[in-house]
Amino acid sequence: MNLIKQHNLKMPVYGSLLAILMTSMMSIASAQSKPSALEKTTRIGQLEWDLHEVTIGSVKLYAQQTKFVSSGEKEGGSFIYENGWTRKKGWTWLQPFGVPAKDQEPAVHLNFDEAQAICQFFGKRLPKDQEWTSAAFLEQRDAPPQPFVKGKRYTYANGDTPQNSHCLNGCAGLKGLAPANVLNRGTGHVAVMTTQPGVNGLYDMGGNVWEWVDDGPGNERVTRGASWWYGPENQIESALATKPRDTKVAYVGFRCVRDAKAVK
Repeated sequence: MNLIKQHNLKMPVYGSLLAILMTSMMSIASAQSKPSALEKTTRIGQLEWDLHEVTIGSVKLYAQQTKFVSSGEKEGGSFIYENGWTRKKGWTWLQPFGVPAKDQEPAVHLNFDEAQAICQFFGKRLPKDQEWTSAAFLEQRDAPPQPFVKGKRYTYANGDTPQNSHCLNGCAGLKGLAPANVLNRGTGHVAVMTTQPGVNGLYDMGGNVWEWVDDGPGNERVTRGASWWYGPENQIESALATKPRDTKVAYVGFRCVRDAKAVK
């Protein structure tokens, strides 16, 4: 009788331990199955930032697992500005200049909602404008490498000058990856992490490609940082630009963030 009572008293303990064990196993399985983007990240304040723009390689992972087909692909091609907006047959995120591209190139030709969905798939989101400008221009590292100084707000995302960024004129003078004679202006983007890191160690917050930001009036959404198509004057903090959220062009990309507390 006593043995039976003792056995029954212990059962709830065993049940609790089993529940804890099963919960832990489910958490581990969930973490293992969660998709991971290829972008390296760094913590700035309360956010974990992609060090560089989202790449074609990461969008390939997204497309493989979701069967994603972009609006540009559905319509036969995306756009660039020549003598007005011009649709380019076969220009998509996979082929930004009409020919297959490398996985390390920034993903462009994706509209705002497509960019946001890709970020969310990887457990992230597009940054707000205040978040973007703070990370781009205000140095927040405790011991940043020279010439950066903690607490200083810089004119450019690359520091006091735009010389290390990739833009049309007045920057690093890099040659972009567009094939010869397909552009009437500039040379296209470069692969991520080709340039030197800027404020907070981030790459290409100024130049290379514009980046979608989750702010803007009505149907418009903010883009920041300018691109290879523009000079450095569009890289400064006051140079806020907006575009219709369904815009998909050769020089707009994006990067993702997530709350630092969500990172384990």
